[in-house]
Amino acid sequence: MTAGGIGELTRRLRRGELTVVEHVERVLTAIRERDTAGAYVTAAGEEALRAAAEADARIRERGAAAWAGAPLLGVTVSVKDLLQTRDLPTTRGSLLPNRRPRLAAPAVARLRAAGAVVVGKTTTSEYGWSASTVGPVAPPTRNPYDPARSAGGSSGGAAAAVATGLGDGALGTDGSGSVRIPAAFCGVVGYKPSYGRIPYHPNGADRLAHQGTLARSVTDAAALAAAVAGPHPDDPDSGLGSIDAARRAGRPRRVGWIEYEGTSEPVRRVTERACAALAALGHRVERIEVRCDHLYPALVDILAAAEAAGTSSADEEHCDPGRLAVVRHGRTLRGADVMRAEEVRQELRLKLRSVMGTYGLLAMATVPIEPFAADAIGPAWAADPRDLLWLAWSPASYPFNMTGQPAVSLPAGLTDAGLPAGVQLAGPVGADHAVLAAAHRLQTELGTLPPPPARPGRPAAAPALSASERTR
Repeated sequence: MTAGGIGELTRRLRRGELTVVEHVERVLTAIRERDTAGAYVTAAGEEALRAAAEADARIRERGAAAWAGAPLLGVTVSVKDLLQTRDLPTTRGSLLPNRRPRLAAPAVARLRAAGAVVVGKTTTSEYGWSASTVGPVAPPTRNPYDPARSAGGSSGGAAAAVATGLGDGALGTDGSGSVRIPAAFCGVVGYKPSYGRIPYHPNGADRLAHQGTLARSVTDAAALAAAVAGPHPDDPDSGLGSIDAARRAGRPRRVGWIEYEGTSEPVRRVTERACAALAALGHRVERIEVRCDHLYPALVDILAAAEAAGTSSADEEHCDPGRLAVVRHGRTLRGADVMRAEEVRQELRLKLRSVMGTYGLLAMATVPIEPFAADAIGPAWAADPRDLLWLAWSPASYPFNMTGQPAVSLPAGLTDAGLPAGVQLAGPVGADHAVLAAAHRLQTELGTLPPPPARPGRPAAAPALSASERTR
């Protein structure tokens, strides 16, 4: 990955200092030799090099005009293994039989049409059910800053790939925080657009899942999203998150800063720096309380009902045990239970719409805790899937899936233990440009994190956490 991001890569390609084939070869070699975090479940090969050779031919023929209609020409991008690809296997993190899809997901096809080179599929939990990247298909994805800890999930492979330079950016999915949680844990940017801005097909029945992007900078995450956004006939919800032009100009005058109960002291200290930076940028930052105590049970019922609907009894023997607990809960629900959960979601949408009428931007720690053990689905108090607490430790992420609002996680700094902590900005539905502009200015103010420590070779196992560390 080029240190200056997509912009610097494009400049080097235009000046002839680098060819796309050279760039892609370097990334593929790095994936083979340096993927100690377990970011990739499948690496591309000849198909990526063919695409790179075609990109070089286009540059030779057209010069600077080669980027007209292909803004991501030569950019290396990974694709989360939930998303369909024709030339690479799509396991969805599951041992259940999966055919090679006939068609690529709309966002994948658009990436390639924009000139990007797909370099592999990144690791996910089974069907993306958990906010960690633990599943039956591959070893757990480990945090690039500490291999004993989790990279988050379920786009943990995508975040780890970006953090370790194994690609210029990544395409992920976010059903309850699955782009933003691993971005916070791995020290990168994770952007969840307004619901429907990026078409998602095939998608689940819960209408919570968004597609999003991960990169080292807000600018790059936005560029990737811009290339794949827009209505698509296969996704009837696409276009719902179209940009509200009235909100493009200017920055919010008032920012509502939310601190969730249970925020650890190390994370609080790091994210307070981001709060001060927002004020230094001229925002009027006010500490507010938005109580969402009743949200989590509704989220569980919505997700569990969708998982149960998509899983047959014959599939159970192949299911991830944690996901199976969610499926079985879903089978206990009645239609009235799910409708009551949907009523809670509607109440939240109205509540946050009212809050956004006062504040142009909301800000908070993306995740209130430091990364937990790499082989767990959450901190110790939430690690038993039968308790259905697999997302309860991330109260700042899933509300914006329930409302469809745009949200961006960006690195706020490192804790005393050397672990990344993220700050999240969220805005009204459709106000993606305003949120991204504010996030870009905040990232410029905060600066970038030091890269993760180099870890040569592929370790068989990571060091274990102590009992006290597992409960943080």
